[in-house]
Amino acid sequence: MMVLQLIGLATSAAAILAGRRGIAIGLWLAALFGTLALFAAHATSTLNLDF
Repeated sequence: MMVLQLIGLATSAAAILAGRRGIAIGLWLAALFGTLALFAAHATSTLNLDF
């Protein structure tokens, strides 16, 4: 799933180089929120360890 954020950031970088500032900011924010959502999902899950 992390590849989606990396694709978003790469596309955002391409939009910056193309001079499309609004699209670049939108893609960057979408990648940021996606990263935070994945972090929240992983950080709150429990590990079922049995020793």
